[in-house]
Amino acid sequence: MKRGFDIVLSLFALLLLALPMTAIALLVRLTSQGPALYWSDRVGRDNALFRMPKFRTMRLDVPEVATHLLPHPQRYVTPIGHLLRMSSLDELPQLYSILKGDMSFVGPRPALHNQDDLISLRTHEGIQRLVPGLTGWAQINGRDELTIPQKVALDEEYLRRRSFRFDLEILLRTACQALSGRDVDH
Repeated sequence: MKRGFDIVLSLFALLLLALPMTAIALLVRLTSQGPALYWSDRVGRDNALFRMPKFRTMRLDVPEVATHLLPHPQRYVTPIGHLLRMSSLDELPQLYSILKGDMSFVGPRPALHNQDDLISLRTHEGIQRLVPGLTGWAQINGRDELTIPQKVALDEEYLRRRSFRFDLEILLRTACQALSGRDVDH
């Protein structure tokens, strides 16, 4: 049921958002050098790597680490990058990853390929069995303000509590946070 929901909702969202996504892609290209999309290697289900797209919000010379680990990350943000991140519009291309099956709407956020500590803790708790999500329980409970052990504890709680109803609750709370701009990494 979850996979069917992901397919139907991602197709609907892609159709509904095709024009805004095209406009965003053009704005990214017009305001900074480089491609509109940034593809990063992420850790998916069973720790398999996949390529995840986002609208590019950072310059091309940014080091490949989690944004919150960068010293002075603001100096790498593109002219419209802050707006895209604050509104979570940079995440829209991940609808492709959901449709493809690399991601789900709800699950633990996919780790960067080089986040060995997060990957190790998730594997120890059995979280690697889950398909990563566009949003998740940890995202609506602190996002980047959480330590890695706190994120993993919330991911483990999601693993225990997962259900269609819980996913809908997480999606609703995510939408509310995205619209308010709260708990979004800047």
